[in-house]
Amino acid sequence: MLKIKNLSIQFGQQKPAVEDFNLMMEEGEIVSIVGESGSGKTTLARAILGALPGTGHITSGDILFHGESLKEKHNQKWQNLRGTKISMIFQDCGVTLNPIRKIGSQYMEYIRIHSSLSRQEARDKAMDMLNKMRLSDSDNIMNSYPHQLSGGMRQRVGIAMAMTFQPELLLADEPTSALDVTTQAQIVHEMMTLREAFGTGILLITHNLGVASFMSDKLIVMQHGKIVDQGITKEVITNPCSDYTKKLLNSVPEIGGERYV
Repeated sequence: MLKIKNLSIQFGQQKPAVEDFNLMMEEGEIVSIVGESGSGKTTLARAILGALPGTGHITSGDILFHGESLKEKHNQKWQNLRGTKISMIFQDCGVTLNPIRKIGSQYMEYIRIHSSLSRQEARDKAMDMLNKMRLSDSDNIMNSYPHQLSGGMRQRVGIAMAMTFQPELLLADEPTSALDVTTQAQIVHEMMTLREAFGTGILLITHNLGVASFMSDKLIVMQHGKIVDQGITKEVITNPCSDYTKKLLNSVPEIGGERYV
């Protein structure tokens, strides 16, 4: 489904933010990318979505989605792809929502941009997706402003919007790090359910090695824009190649002599 070949990304004349990155991702797979801040994780996700900020640009390599390059896509083609076949959820979905518009207004507009549904049909579809994300009082959610919802509720709204058109690829950039541990567990469960229900492939970007090891089929460890470990999650966890990965594993806390990774 997704193939990244020798990808390098640079901002202006600075040293590469991502260098010689390679990935093969099948349909329905969950691949986690872990690493410290500044290792290039989010830059990679934005490149896949064609949304590099500022002077960011791909200097070499390619990104293929079902064999078609994403590098040369123009605005209209991206309009047809983003939010439908490829979607993204962010660290805090609340900041991606317009604070002076109600959830329902924003959600319905998003649906109608990508479909020919009427306002009522768009509203019904939005409320159905909110219910699937266990936001049971969907009518109240639709009539709320973002600040009136908790962090976990806003995150579920963001996931619901991202999954509206059952995308083949979901880019999840630190989707749990701004939440308390109980809500984190709930969001992880919701994302795992999405894969089971829709066959969605998930590229998860996270600092949390425990979440990555629990969710993912494959694990990639990045440092300074480069891959330092990559493979089946269990193999990377039990037999890490790089000293950096070993240090990450050693940093995971133990409880009662058991390390939760």
